[in-house]
Amino acid sequence: MIIITLQRDKCIGCNYCVEVAPGQFQMSKKDGKTVLLKAINNKGFHTVKTLDYTILESCEQAEKICPVHIIKVKNI
Repeated sequence: MIIITLQRDKCIGCNYCVEVAPGQFQMSKKDGKTVLLKAINNKGFHTVKTLDYTILESCEQAEKICPVHIIKVKNI
């Protein structure tokens, strides 16, 4: 299972995650911050749990490229 977590409140809107993983991330037109698609929000932490391993590589790239380190990807 892959668990992707985004701490959206700390997003600076750089758009890097959207560039490397557009199927999982999108920029909000309202506030310019990234949105983790199909995520559940729990106290500012937006989380997706999936068995779709085809997204793992792009999400790991998003985690590495994020300048404020607010994306976490776990492969358990």
